[in-house]
Amino acid sequence: MDGPITQPAPAADLIGPAIRSAREAQGISLRELARRIGVSPSFVSQLERNKANASVGTLYALVEALGLSLDELMVKDSVSVGDTDAAGDGSQPPSAAFVDQVRDNSQDVRIAEWPPVEAPMQPAGSRARVQFPGVLWERLTRAADPFVEFLHVEYGPGSSSCAPDNMMRHGGREYGYVISGRISVQVGFDRYELSPGDAVTFDSMTPHRLSNPFDEPCQAVWVVVGRRGDERGRGAPTPTADVTHLPSLPA
Repeated sequence: MDGPITQPAPAADLIGPAIRSAREAQGISLRELARRIGVSPSFVSQLERNKANASVGTLYALVEALGLSLDELMVKDSVSVGDTDAAGDGSQPPSAAFVDQVRDNSQDVRIAEWPPVEAPMQPAGSRARVQFPGVLWERLTRAADPFVEFLHVEYGPGSSSCAPDNMMRHGGREYGYVISGRISVQVGFDRYELSPGDAVTFDSMTPHRLSNPFDEPCQAVWVVVGRRGDERGRGAPTPTADVTHLPSLPA
């Protein structure tokens, strides 16, 4: 990554079509997916067409319902809001390989074999990413890993993973290490302020929130282990698509 975030950046517009392909590959109706994450079918439809806001928490709820890992929705090339394909609807058709991957990864990860590492190195300049206003997540593995989400994250001043009254909760365990800047991590009722060199570990089923109330960007390495294989997360309450749940994609 070339440098810290200085202003809100365009979102990765390939996420919506990827969600749609994952849903269709598993034979899940739009209405059923909406029911599972507690939002309206029209919201899911607009999200799949990149016409609606989607927060970090909402994306977590979606991938949980689809049995995916978040990094499987990351893309190599971010597309600015407003870019369109030949159909003119703002979407980008996913590849057949992606659909096949969704079918494969919809199986229970407890019976999956450890995937081979075909390309060990991930160059810094070509990381797959999910980008929100003030927040950037970049995958540190060359390909999606069904067991671990290994990320470089950046939270700009004033950004957060969710609203204070709508904290995230999902399966797995998280590990974070701060490279530069500072970040506030709330886990349950406890709040921790991390500085460069500090690290944090917590159970992801405990309601948690990351925020940067400071005046400089925070860069960190973040790892989520075992989210998809954690049975506790399957019945966890999912956050709603509330407009106050930041960070969100620009309208």
